[in-house]
Amino acid sequence: MTDQDRPPSGPSGDEVKACCAAAYSSDVVTLLLGDSYHPGGTTLTRRLADGLDLGEGRRVLDVASGRGTTALLLADAYRAQVDGVDYSPANTALAQGAAQAAGLHERAVFTTGDAEELRYPDGMFDAVVCECALCTFPGKARAADEFARVLKPGGRLGITDVTADRGRLPPGLSGLAARIACIADARPLTEYAGILAAAGLRTVRTERHDQAMTRMIDQIEARLNLLRITAQAKLTEAGIDLNASPAVLAAARTAVAEGSLGYALLIAEKPR
Repeated sequence: MTDQDRPPSGPSGDEVKACCAAAYSSDVVTLLLGDSYHPGGTTLTRRLADGLDLGEGRRVLDVASGRGTTALLLADAYRAQVDGVDYSPANTALAQGAAQAAGLHERAVFTTGDAEELRYPDGMFDAVVCECALCTFPGKARAADEFARVLKPGGRLGITDVTADRGRLPPGLSGLAARIACIADARPLTEYAGILAAAGLRTVRTERHDQAMTRMIDQIEARLNLLRITAQAKLTEAGIDLNASPAVLAAARTAVAEGSLGYALLIAEKPR
């Protein structure tokens, strides 16, 4: 068993997946993170898509598609045929409703499923995208194997994700809550590339976007302060510790400044 496949200490892999799915289908999380749910927003998604050579009719899989922001952008702006898969049935329903409302339901279809057990045939997709989610997967190596399996030869994988030197993270940025926040089980960029290499995917491009992480921390802090005044009951109901949140955000901001926490873009290719 590799380190990437080793079950996380504490909660089981299924428990982690369920907690993440519940958190990311919460309306409060949407209020705090915005529509894209990840640093860099749609601007970084477009940069990622441009590196995948997307265009009309290209078949794309969006893994951990959430409420559909990335998938709908690819279907609309790039006219790709997009399948989105997410662990949360609530997110799947919301994403499909958004596709219907936008008139994109013929080019964007959403299903509920597990990134570590994708229910798609081998070699089905020209590209796979996964934004700010691999860091939360308990079985990263298994997910990478699945990415490689469903890609066509010559197909590309595009990832944007949290990076972390876990040995240097402060204690406040560990545990299940930090895992749901995409921090506790994030890996260095080189380790992500290694996980993909073990699955047969060759990294062809990497970029650091740490400033996007700092901007998101600032955004969360500002929105949290507003919600503290306007919707404190919702925050409490969602299990957000208002007393602990400022210290956690401060620790995250310091970790970015010190280089132990960041955000990155990675593109890998499956050999022909």
